[in-house]
Amino acid sequence: MREVTGGAAILDSAIAGEDAETAAAAERLRTGRWGYRLCKRAFDIVFSLVVLVCLSWLYLVIAIAIKLDDPKGPVIFAQTRVGKDGREFRMYKFRSMVADAETRLAELLARNEKTGPVFKLHDDPRVTRVGRILRKVSLDELPQFLNVLKGDLSVVGPRPALPKEVAEYTARDRQRLLVKQGLTCFWQVQPDRDDISFSEWVDLDLRYIRDCGVATDLKVIIKTVGCVLTAQGN
Repeated sequence: MREVTGGAAILDSAIAGEDAETAAAAERLRTGRWGYRLCKRAFDIVFSLVVLVCLSWLYLVIAIAIKLDDPKGPVIFAQTRVGKDGREFRMYKFRSMVADAETRLAELLARNEKTGPVFKLHDDPRVTRVGRILRKVSLDELPQFLNVLKGDLSVVGPRPALPKEVAEYTARDRQRLLVKQGLTCFWQVQPDRDDISFSEWVDLDLRYIRDCGVATDLKVIIKTVGCVLTAQGN
């Protein structure tokens, strides 16, 4: 992993627009709150191992389905993302798009449905038939439990962004990087998440940093399970 911007540099900066309460909460988390941090990491490891072992048969089924639907590309899609303190890592997903999806992105930028540096398109023509199903029930995210086990991600935390997105962040946006990024977050469990602007998304992530704790994490996980069971993915 390569460090883009150190956590100390983020915390020490006094650029207008940063949220002081969020910065203070992140500093308390960085220098203290040992019980919560140990519980969070222990849960991440145990939960990831349980998922990887118990759902190994599902991983195989999904891999076969992806190859049968679109044999040209790989089963696993690996992409560089930005984690805590700006450190880059390779994030894994089951491939849900055609093999040349990255090269076709430029022609779709004008149809972006999100504000800010994020690209989102509800009916993205690059998504395969199997990929559409995987996204609907969030099964494309399953390989990220490997990232959780490695320590790149936590189960709960702000979703990791692309380096080109982070390059456009304001000082306030960059505060999303003050904690470890996660598989699920406050934004992900909102019933109207497709209508939430990027600014509101950041607000939710900063609220998580201020409110994070064992009870908060469990609530987010329970709500995430509900979203998966009711196929609220996209």
